[in-house]
Amino acid sequence: MTAIPAPTARPGKTLNRVLWTLQILLGLFFIIASALPKLFGQEAAVQSFDDIGWGDWFRYLTGVVELSGGIGLLVPRLSGLAAAGLSITMVLAAATQAFLLDAPALAPFPLVLAVVFAWIAYERRESIIAVRDTLFG
Repeated sequence: MTAIPAPTARPGKTLNRVLWTLQILLGLFFIIASALPKLFGQEAAVQSFDDIGWGDWFRYLTGVVELSGGIGLLVPRLSGLAAAGLSITMVLAAATQAFLLDAPALAPFPLVLAVVFAWIAYERRESIIAVRDTLFG
């Protein structure tokens, strides 16, 4: 009697290409267009975080989180974890837009990104499990 192989969570070839295309585009977007302006003090980024009222430390923290997430999307072993983290970050960004900056019309964009990142994290769940197994044995 032959054993039935356990199902794998690996996406098919076409889906894998779609995921990598999204990961590369979104990773570069978060590194170049989102994190770097925060980290280098672009005027619009500074003004947004002044409006929030939490000071420069929060702008730098957000920039580092976005930079880490963008880089993580480009690293196969970290891509699922990075997508999961960015999904949470985007939900918090939407809440910030809606409640702290009084701009609820701007909240849908980060919410759409949160859904895309959640989907990427789900499809890359094998990489999340691999990181967990590496860390916790």
